[in-house]
Amino acid sequence: MNGLRACALAAASLFVAGCASSSGPSGGTTHAHWLRLATGGGDPNSLNIHQDPSLTAGIIAELSQAYLVRYDRNGNPVPELATEIPTQRNHGISADGKTIVWHLRRGVRWSDGAPFSADDVVFTVRAILNPKNNEEQGTVGWDLIAQIDEPDKNTVVFHLKRPYSDYLPLYFGTAGNEPCILPQHILGKLASFNDAPYNAAPVGIGPFRVTAWRRGDAIELEANPYYWRGKPKLERITYKLIPSQETLTAQMQTGEVDLWPETPPSYIDRLKAAPSLRVRVAPNYRTTNLDFVVTRPNVADPRVRRAIRKALDRRELVAKILHGYGFLHDGVAIPLAPPAPESVVDRYDPAGARALLDAAGWRAGANGIRAKNGVPLALDLVYPAGSAELDGQTELLRAYLKAVGIEVQSKKYAPNIFRALQQNGGILYGGKYDMASYPRTLQSVADVRGLYSCASRPPNGENASRYCSPEADALLDRIQGTYGEQERKALLARYQQRLNDDAPTIMLFAWKGGTAANVRVTGFDPPILTPFDDMMGVDAR
Repeated sequence: MNGLRACALAAASLFVAGCASSSGPSGGTTHAHWLRLATGGGDPNSLNIHQDPSLTAGIIAELSQAYLVRYDRNGNPVPELATEIPTQRNHGISADGKTIVWHLRRGVRWSDGAPFSADDVVFTVRAILNPKNNEEQGTVGWDLIAQIDEPDKNTVVFHLKRPYSDYLPLYFGTAGNEPCILPQHILGKLASFNDAPYNAAPVGIGPFRVTAWRRGDAIELEANPYYWRGKPKLERITYKLIPSQETLTAQMQTGEVDLWPETPPSYIDRLKAAPSLRVRVAPNYRTTNLDFVVTRPNVADPRVRRAIRKALDRRELVAKILHGYGFLHDGVAIPLAPPAPESVVDRYDPAGARALLDAAGWRAGANGIRAKNGVPLALDLVYPAGSAELDGQTELLRAYLKAVGIEVQSKKYAPNIFRALQQNGGILYGGKYDMASYPRTLQSVADVRGLYSCASRPPNGENASRYCSPEADALLDRIQGTYGEQERKALLARYQQRLNDDAPTIMLFAWKGGTAANVRVTGFDPPILTPFDDMMGVDAR
């Protein structure tokens, strides 16, 4: 991983200590060793993170699924199912950077008791590269694997077409909602995993295992009796599927929910006021972006997209939407060390926005709305429902853009429909709009090909903007092909400049997110990159 991991250390957690309790303030009886958490989202489309990289699916995977590498609270990779992290220094990576050797832990079992081996790793790589599988995150990075060998049941060798310095976390690390290892004994005989029962009842090798998914209600997990590290203190976790953030706020205050990770900034102050809760605030990898579908006629000209960036008062957005719990940063990778540095390409400049639109041929009409060749500059904006922040943000965006002659027509969708795969009628990846705004988690490494490369346009990946620049792709390839940190930084700066010029996306703001926990929760000391990677000592009394 690159040097950004050094920025992952946040302020000390507020949740290491807590107090015992046998009942919630007014939310009914609580039970020892039972944690109830929620994130303010409805049902995911799948519990298989290969199909659904949503926040919910990611948390469930972090708690229950199989990974070679997890991360400590400083953002450093630590072995999980691997016995060590391959590097050139320990000869796990060859001198030419094209061979990666993984040594696997012995005696590990899946959560159904079946043995884990190199067979599962080899099967999963082949499943990801199998065109019959709807691998939502695409095959970027995986397509660099020329061959995978299994010298024995505890060793896997990746032979790469070229060096790939950001092989972690993609190759089965938890950071960034990356794909997990799949159980060959369950899925190996299927033509694809697309409709497998596994997607609703996944089997993994984490400290917990999924026992039930009650659609529209909750996902239930219990301590995994086969986990190789032993049993965690928690016996049960209930992930409540609460689509309304207002409802979730109320249930945190009454004690019906114990933990809200990724607490949106607009709710932090309200939760801080509750005596039964403790709230931790720190910069994180969550951002809210405004993405353009660059193939749509009204936003195809990058001057229009740059004009929109200038037209937005993003400082006011941070103040009004995030209540000050955020900062501005235009970049594909985000620094986390507090105080988070501000990095802004275009500051609020409505006059500059108007000048760019004039230069692009969009002239203001009598009603103030611009037009070109008789076509008004009216843009469709889509976003997921259920978020007060996005509702308020949309109205501000509408006002900012109207002031420079752009009309905005907005529509919101249920989160699972918004993020569904293109082939399943998903809105974001379907691309039938001009702009989309939604929170997302930034990459923890420099490989953003899954978001911006030509090869990752839907249905082959997450490049919802349909942005395609062969020159930018060539820079990304060079970044991934070198292990030298200084050269990587120089190349990343050049890539960032190109992305800023083309403006397929605008990072409206980065979050200083909150994590709210009931005082009955003890031992929860969450890293920013992977907040659920160290749950063995967490308890709820």
